[in-house]
Amino acid sequence: MDRTDHSLIALRRILRSTELYGRELAKAAGLTAVQIRALQIVAESGHATAKEISTRMGVSQATMSSLVDRLEKKKLVTREPSSTDRRVTNIVITEAGLTAVDTAPDPLQQRYVKKFEALESWEQSMVVAVLERVASMLDSSEFDASPVLDLGDFREERD
Repeated sequence: MDRTDHSLIALRRILRSTELYGRELAKAAGLTAVQIRALQIVAESGHATAKEISTRMGVSQATMSSLVDRLEKKKLVTREPSSTDRRVTNIVITEAGLTAVDTAPDPLQQRYVKKFEALESWEQSMVVAVLERVASMLDSSEFDASPVLDLGDFREERD
């Protein structure tokens, strides 16, 4: 087997891990990894603005608005006007949202972060450089991507 095959197998293994985690999460919590991450951010203080969440997740305001709509439909968050600034709307986590965060399986990215941070600094630099190179090889620079490992269903509307 040549290096090209080895690299494709490694990519497939990464995609497969993400896919299996997504299924596990959907089965356990009925949510996507992106939805869980947004809930985790809101749960940190009990509320956050859509802009705060989108900035932390590295996604657009439009993506965040759609995500919050879905979480609100599931009664995991509510939108409430700020008591200090009427132009601001807070996203507030509900009891059901807190339960979803507490019962969700360990996020795949947390496992990755733990192992990545255990690497030497030079190893981290190499991993980042290689991953950025692979992403550019796949012409993925224009995608709206958060630091959440989520494959999702390409047939569905994305969060």
